[in-house]
Amino acid sequence: MDDHLLTPREVAALFRVDPKTVTRWADEGRLSSIRTLGGHRRYRATEVNALLESTRSMRA
Repeated sequence: MDDHLLTPREVAALFRVDPKTVTRWADEGRLSSIRTLGGHRRYRATEVNALLESTRSMRA
């Protein structure tokens, strides 16, 4: 499966938070990140969507 990668800004837009919050989540282990050759973080879309769904179900 070819899972595409999201930037911190894209993830932040989905959750309606600041990109720094996404970075903190990665540092805390709530979301795993992949580092590019340039050192930038990227996040797997399937993992991001799973976290998004779990937070939505907690709110309901």
